[in-house]
Amino acid sequence: MGEQERILWNYADSRKVFHTHIKNGVPYLSFRALEESGITVDGFSTRMGGASTGKFATMNFSYSRGDDPEHVLENYTRMAEALGVDRDQMVVSWQTHTTNVRLITREDAGKGVTRERDYRDVDGMICDIPGITLVTFYADCVPLYFLDKRRRAIGLSHSGWRGTVSKMGQVTLDAMREAFGTRPEDVTACIGPSICQECFEVGEEVAEAFSQAFARKDWDSLWHKGRPGKYQLDLWRANQLILMEAGVPEENISVTNICTRCNCRYLFSHRKEGEERGNLAAFLGLRP
Repeated sequence: MGEQERILWNYADSRKVFHTHIKNGVPYLSFRALEESGITVDGFSTRMGGASTGKFATMNFSYSRGDDPEHVLENYTRMAEALGVDRDQMVVSWQTHTTNVRLITREDAGKGVTRERDYRDVDGMICDIPGITLVTFYADCVPLYFLDKRRRAIGLSHSGWRGTVSKMGQVTLDAMREAFGTRPEDVTACIGPSICQECFEVGEEVAEAFSQAFARKDWDSLWHKGRPGKYQLDLWRANQLILMEAGVPEENISVTNICTRCNCRYLFSHRKEGEERGNLAAFLGLRP
């Protein structure tokens, strides 16, 4: 069994959240709930199957971390071929831990991949145009995928602890409602691979911010005390609660059980590697 087959075997998921794929030598994960809709294409990359070398090895999607731009472009090309989408119709976020959500239009096609972005401070994107693929970056933070099957609209958002405490999931749903008339009860939402509670140690100031943002009844499910002055925070549960409070039915929410830090051999992790690494990417588009 080759290395790519081993990683996918290790991702075997008893809760049936993910499908695992290797296409054209590129391994990636996709959400069963989104695949079963029949109207989207989605993926979450690994650090395997790309052209990058050294600390970026091998599937890095960031142009801004010092990687060879030709390698990064080749990685987009390979992932686009694996997903069966048009590389030049991808649109990339510019993440700075905001809750800013951009409505993507046809004029945005290629921005961040083959064209310069004329925006910044965008941690979420929404779209209803078939053929456009949204792309966001990760190395421990939480990917949030949204599909409104009734109105055939999507959203993809980056939610680190700052985005989570500011309820990025709610903000994205609000943006979809304003743009497309989306109702939360019609939404399929997915919480993607990111850092798990046992790996995510935070200080008292972060725990205090979460205690102010979430109801007291939920505190025990969101964090527990670790070392003196430290807490173990569950971003997966926090984002699930945000989506449920926004009106997304619990049965419509898929929650990952894959930790980026626990699987840092296969997935980039900021907590494990610091700045000396590449970036993973999440992909979501409507089929033409």
